[in-house]
Amino acid sequence: MTQVKIGRMVLGVCQTNCYFLYREGEKECVVVDPADSGQHIYNTLLKNGFRVAGILLTHGHFDHIWGLDALRDIVNAAADAEGLEPIQVYASEAERELLRDTVQNVSAQAGRPCSTRADRYLKDGEEITLAGITFRVIATPGHTAGGCCYYVEEAGILISGDTLFAESVGRTDFPTGSMGTLVRSIREKLLVLPDDTVCYPGHGSSTTIGHEKQYNPFLD
Repeated sequence: MTQVKIGRMVLGVCQTNCYFLYREGEKECVVVDPADSGQHIYNTLLKNGFRVAGILLTHGHFDHIWGLDALRDIVNAAADAEGLEPIQVYASEAERELLRDTVQNVSAQAGRPCSTRADRYLKDGEEITLAGITFRVIATPGHTAGGCCYYVEEAGILISGDTLFAESVGRTDFPTGSMGTLVRSIREKLLVLPDDTVCYPGHGSSTTIGHEKQYNPFLD
């Protein structure tokens, strides 16, 4: 099998990382957290020869979902025109209500109310395969009640959303957040991964599990 690759677009007022994963040389990709401007995401991927095979959400805060509905609609309209099946959006089962509620997902306070949904809600430990890449869902409540990460074991890649940042962790002062729960999630679910696992967070630069074990002040 060809190597799993990852690309990034930094989007929106919060400079949110929107990732896309694909196998080297292949056209299908998986988008994670369409942060804003679904049309821009679609156009950028199309320009580079990619077709969206599915969308993953790490959690439902406004700055990770503002581009979701537009991207899903555009991709599915193109799929219908080509006689292809519609794509699906995936999220943790515990994030259903926050995605829907404009107060809980902070979109109302941010000035652009956004109520949305996933097409399929996933359980902790569940595996899905999209674009030939297998993702394991790791439930990591704390930043939100339904926050999760996606682990691609073969590539040593963890999409950590707003759970774990480079030498930091996600804020917990928004609805459904809990610092105690977040730190426990990281210690019990993420720090058990191999030290060379590369973490791609929702904001800022990448890091590794080994680095965070040694230098993250929130995990002492």
